[in-house]
Amino acid sequence: ILMIASVFKKSTPLNYALTVFLVLFFFFIYQIQDTSWVASGVLLLKKGFTFLIVLASIFLTSFIGKRNGLTKNSSYTAIFFLLLLLFFPTILNNLNILLANFFILLALRRLISLQSMKASKEKIFDASLWIFVASLFSFWSILFLILVFISVIFHVSRDYTNWVLPFIAFIAVAIFFAFFTSFFGINILYYWHQNTQIDLAIDYFSNPSQNIAFSIYVSVALFFVFSMFITLSHRPSITQTSYKKIVASFFIGVIVFVLSAHKSSDFLLLTIAPLAILASAHLEYLQTKFKQEMVFIVVVLCSLFSFVSQL
Repeated sequence: ILMIASVFKKSTPLNYALTVFLVLFFFFIYQIQDTSWVASGVLLLKKGFTFLIVLASIFLTSFIGKRNGLTKNSSYTAIFFLLLLLFFPTILNNLNILLANFFILLALRRLISLQSMKASKEKIFDASLWIFVASLFSFWSILFLILVFISVIFHVSRDYTNWVLPFIAFIAVAIFFAFFTSFFGINILYYWHQNTQIDLAIDYFSNPSQNIAFSIYVSVALFFVFSMFITLSHRPSITQTSYKKIVASFFIGVIVFVLSAHKSSDFLLLTIAPLAILASAHLEYLQTKFKQEMVFIVVVLCSLFSFVSQL
């Protein structure tokens, strides 16, 4: 058992296949708690699409980490994403938050790649556009625009047009949304009222298992975030700005969770991708195999306990 982390040390086709199998296994285990969807073709398609979005989010997060030098060529990011997801299995039934998170990841990919200083305007516009699209599925995801402006400050603050691009992206999405709502007869004022509410209460947990899972998740998250704070100055200077953006992304996800009305642990999905990258970076930074294995095994045991206790 002490070699479990070593299995994911390399990024190989076998590891990708194993990750897909594990995602499918846990997704299926959770979905068979209620089999009413099996009799409906529409619900079957929805479940299939939900699974694909989960899978795409996992591999997109892994791609962001590797492509920008935040993680090495390992499968740690993908497996950590899955393990962190298991803390809150109800996410697997929440297509809206999964879609919002996927679009936020598309934005994050563009913002992290600003490090190269190539096609900066296109990246800022694209990231802003994806964030506004995400906000259509989970309104307070719009706060990730803070990350756009942070990225502008880090890289291209001298060109004033970069500050205007997010507003142009807003106009583009607003026109599309106005057309969409008028075509389908959706009441914009009612939609706006329902989705822009704020609820700061964090007393929504329906059972002790969710309380325990939340508490463990917070402990795991704090461990990896503070680990990055401590080691940041020792990491390659070219990646330090990108790590700062990942940490900022995590905290923005926390703020979205705190502000959102109709609150549930599902909103913590917005913190999972940055945390998976930070967890991978932590594991790869450790010098001894024993420490790597111990950290990995603790996260595995915590996530499995949380998952099983909520079935």
